[in-house]
Amino acid sequence: MNELKMFCLAIDDNLEDTIKSLSYIPVGLGSGKFSENWLRDNSGNNISEKNKFYGEYTFHYWLWKNHLDNIPDDIWIGFCAYRRFWSKNFLKPNKIIDFRNEILKSAHEKWENYDVILGDKMYLDQIKWIKVLKYGKVSLMRNPKVIFKKNRNIRFHFDMFHGNGNLDKAINLLPHKDREDFRNFTIYNNSYNQGNMFITKSKNIMKEYYKNVFEWLEKCEEIFGFNLEGYGKTRIYGFLAERFLPYWFNKYTKVLEWPVLFHDIKKNNIK
Repeated sequence: MNELKMFCLAIDDNLEDTIKSLSYIPVGLGSGKFSENWLRDNSGNNISEKNKFYGEYTFHYWLWKNHLDNIPDDIWIGFCAYRRFWSKNFLKPNKIIDFRNEILKSAHEKWENYDVILGDKMYLDQIKWIKVLKYGKVSLMRNPKVIFKKNRNIRFHFDMFHGNGNLDKAINLLPHKDREDFRNFTIYNNSYNQGNMFITKSKNIMKEYYKNVFEWLEKCEEIFGFNLEGYGKTRIYGFLAERFLPYWFNKYTKVLEWPVLFHDIKKNNIK
């Protein structure tokens, strides 16, 4: 079955017509005003008041608690955002020429034997030295080996932008079945699947993932709280989830990586 239900997350009500023209479902995040045609995260059982800290995960929580069981079985469910879209083809184009014709509209035949589709990896060894010197001095002292690009792992990158040692503090709160495996994932990998994006046709997999990630993030609140300053620390819960997502899906499901295209529909008129 190649039916695809794609939720497109955005922060601007003006993008409604554009998102609908792509046959995607518009999801409005944040406290801005949106028309009644948007799905929101602030009804029923919700944590919408945490959106500033959780980012797109307040919608994932709402979907899990209020709407997931209303979606028919055996269709693919996916997530994209107004700046990140799934490529229609397995091979990423060198340049986006015809945006509408290059983004995903239905499930691909290559997905048949996989549980979950994840976005292609973002590599952290490409961090420019100027950023390392600006944000990573303490992280560099903690792990001098990162002077070499090959040693700039997930943990170093997180320490740089989201607080030194915060990732390890959060990992310590995971259950034993994931604690050391995820820690090793952050130490031995210099890339991760980007964007908090995934596609799956298993609602059971989604429910199990949501149960695990939200139980963990709730425990993390006891350490980090909400009196946070700066984008990198204010959104720490979303950034923690972004690293946990590829670890969890790769450990517990059969994953296929798929290209993600960068195209900001807020800046690039595609009507």
